[in-house]
Amino acid sequence: MTDTVGNTTQRDPFDFPRSWEADVVLSDGGTVHLRPITPDDADELREFHGRLSERTRYFRYFGPYPRIPQRDLERFSTVDHQDRVALIAVLGDEIVAVGRFDRLLGEGHRGDSAEVAFVVEDGHQGRGLGSILLEHLAAAAREVGLARFEAEVLAENGQMVRVFRDAGYQVSRAFEDGVLHLEFAIDPTDESVAVARAREQAAEARSVHNLLHPRSVAVIGASTDPTKIGHAVLKNLLEADFNGPVYPVNAEHRAVRGVRAYPTVLDIPDDVDLAVVAVPAASVDEVMDGCLAKGVKALVVVSSGYGETGPDGLSAERRLAAEARAHGMRVVGPNALGVLNLDPKVRLNASLAPKLPQRGRAGFFCQSGALGTAILANAAGWGLGLSTFVSAGNRADVSGNDMLQYWETDPATDVVLLYLESFGNPRKFARLARRLGRTKPIVAVKSGRHAVVPGLAATGAKVDEASVQALFEQAGVIRVDSLAQLFDTALLLAHQPLPQGKRVAVVGNSTAIGLLAADTLLAQDLDLACDPVDVGAQATPEEFAKAVQQALDRDDTDALVVVFVPPIAVPGAAYARALKEGAHRTKPIVSTFLAVEGIPDELKMPGKGSIPSYASPERAVLALARAVRYARWRAAAKGTFVRPEGIDLDRARSIVDNVASEVRLDDRSAVELLECYGIDVVPFRIAHSAEEAVEAADELGYPVAMKATSERLRHRTDLVGVRLDIAQRESVKAAYHDLAALSGKPGVYVQRMAPKGVSCVLGLQDDPSFGTLVWFGLSGLVSDLLGDRAYRAVPLTDTDAAELVAAPKAAPLLTGYRGDEPADLKALQELVLRLAALAEDLPEVRSLKLEPVLASAAGAFVSSARIVIGPPPSLHDAGPRRLR
Repeated sequence: MTDTVGNTTQRDPFDFPRSWEADVVLSDGGTVHLRPITPDDADELREFHGRLSERTRYFRYFGPYPRIPQRDLERFSTVDHQDRVALIAVLGDEIVAVGRFDRLLGEGHRGDSAEVAFVVEDGHQGRGLGSILLEHLAAAAREVGLARFEAEVLAENGQMVRVFRDAGYQVSRAFEDGVLHLEFAIDPTDESVAVARAREQAAEARSVHNLLHPRSVAVIGASTDPTKIGHAVLKNLLEADFNGPVYPVNAEHRAVRGVRAYPTVLDIPDDVDLAVVAVPAASVDEVMDGCLAKGVKALVVVSSGYGETGPDGLSAERRLAAEARAHGMRVVGPNALGVLNLDPKVRLNASLAPKLPQRGRAGFFCQSGALGTAILANAAGWGLGLSTFVSAGNRADVSGNDMLQYWETDPATDVVLLYLESFGNPRKFARLARRLGRTKPIVAVKSGRHAVVPGLAATGAKVDEASVQALFEQAGVIRVDSLAQLFDTALLLAHQPLPQGKRVAVVGNSTAIGLLAADTLLAQDLDLACDPVDVGAQATPEEFAKAVQQALDRDDTDALVVVFVPPIAVPGAAYARALKEGAHRTKPIVSTFLAVEGIPDELKMPGKGSIPSYASPERAVLALARAVRYARWRAAAKGTFVRPEGIDLDRARSIVDNVASEVRLDDRSAVELLECYGIDVVPFRIAHSAEEAVEAADELGYPVAMKATSERLRHRTDLVGVRLDIAQRESVKAAYHDLAALSGKPGVYVQRMAPKGVSCVLGLQDDPSFGTLVWFGLSGLVSDLLGDRAYRAVPLTDTDAAELVAAPKAAPLLTGYRGDEPADLKALQELVLRLAALAEDLPEVRSLKLEPVLASAAGAFVSSARIVIGPPPSLHDAGPRRLR
């Protein structure tokens, strides 16, 4: 909304881009809310200025400036959000930091530079607010057409100088009269993105650390009634022997379970780090006010009645998260089971789960509160120890991505386990999982498998299970189908080393069971190092141990499967001791030992080395196969994120921006958009008469291909709507009349013939779980029928592109199958990377299909393109740091 005065246009100071608002996590794990300033903030701005120390005011204004004159106050709080932008960081009702830029106009300036400055309240300095403000101001500046920032900083203001110096931009400096003049381009660089993501990881990990390492806990809604959840939470906290004070909050009783109670959280005399909220949803707003005033750092809301109940509950849930973040708190829940930290220095059970597993090296994140109790009980029964556990319920705030950030640097966690129902930010999940998976395995159960891809429902297209599995593997995630498989895999990864290859030996005392294990190994694409070894039902423990040792000592053995059924005469414990003595900790062992599930007491070893047992050899081998595939991924080259050269982003953006609503681009616009990314379509013309067809063929050069305008006919595998290798004018006329009759309307495509090659198809589509996917397959009826396509989620590395092209089962046709000339795979991979760059830059591209792409030794030639533009459906992992 704007008002025009004379020859100038005055923007409404209250009308700012809503996308500039954000909740952000600071370096100490606390949160603040960022938003553009408005004239209503004038009084708060004056109070903020009054709380600044003389030194801080001097550094910001180069002079004493004890009070803001009314004229300056109006100027500082009234901006146009275009040439003058100011962002404030709000904690509760108070401004704690201000950042602003003013476009530099006039002589010597091109209008693409702005002077930037910010100031942080003394008590909040050192929390990373300066770097956060700089990131968000730079993003806003790019939106309004700015390219550079300039800043004047007193040389003695070392903290501010470091903010600019450490941001990752290329900063030029000039020094005069004690003042540093800094200039830098604000386009993101590899270094600035890396700096921002490193700070994001540290901040989000710290916020989860605060949640899992509280020094004190309040239970709001602690009840004397054993049937109430407030009673259960308090009971579990006390029985876990939490290493800190626990404060029941109950307005009706002086004590709960023998612990002094307080009417409200504000009546607690000491600080409260974590509050567990167990009151009805209708009372949470009142509780929140007390927590905000008390300075609580984190909330665990076990109360239900929020997003799971419908739109009104969802609105209350979002308000809960927004209020908490604006007052510096993170929230687990609502409708959460709770959180655990089994570190003996913490001993935190702020949950509804009465039965806990032992301490171990696995971290577990679960969305479902209902499944959380069963998960913990199963972990305890199977001997899987946990380091930490979070059941996030409705995930209004803390999500699986936050936990990945925490576990990446948590020395107590070696394996990450996830039960996921959806992704809050799939792009961020893929990025974090890819990074974490290089050092710690991630095992995930993902429900909601068969969603139809938006925009393609009419065609019935969806991403099949093989493709989803490939996407997880791209990020290093071990996907399993059930909780039982998750525990099977976790037991191996938590207790045994990773296999160095896929050569597996089998040792047992039953030929039948040994053969069953061998069959499963081969079915899982593992190699038998040697024939299964059967020591016989009468073998002694010493003979059993010798066979195990010999199998492990073989140079061609990477892992061992042990199948043991108890003999009648000798107790199983003796064989367990023999198995442990024969084992060593450099090669993994899985067993079917007495059909026990988990870690039998007889096979436990201190530290890493306990031997997991499975109820059947098939389950043991399946767990081992997952570990082999993960180890192969981890050892493979990481690849490099590549942005191809020759991309014209400005031109591409103008094409997309001119599309008002969801629509398929016409041929001309589609070709132009692809050209912006260096993707050339084989030249073609559209002819509406036989004479025009001949003219087009003469212009393009013979031989030509001719195609029906009907897409249904044009892309049939029997080529009924296509005529190839037309070399004469009369043949062009005949083909025109034939194809026009088939289509039932005048008009054909006339296209220069591409070199003959293998017909392929590439495309982009938006998946409801993973964001934009690049997919690839070979054309043909059999490939379509079997769904022989491979998928990868953007962004792609060069390694991803190479794997995508090689992934379909029919891919050997590209590499010289049966003596044919191999296709130029590098050209195909380059085409994949250019499509990935387009998907990264233009989320408005809802779907894109290149068909056919003819792959030959001469290159990859695109014959046809179909592009649909619409509102971007996916959440993207770009821009300045912010919470969902």
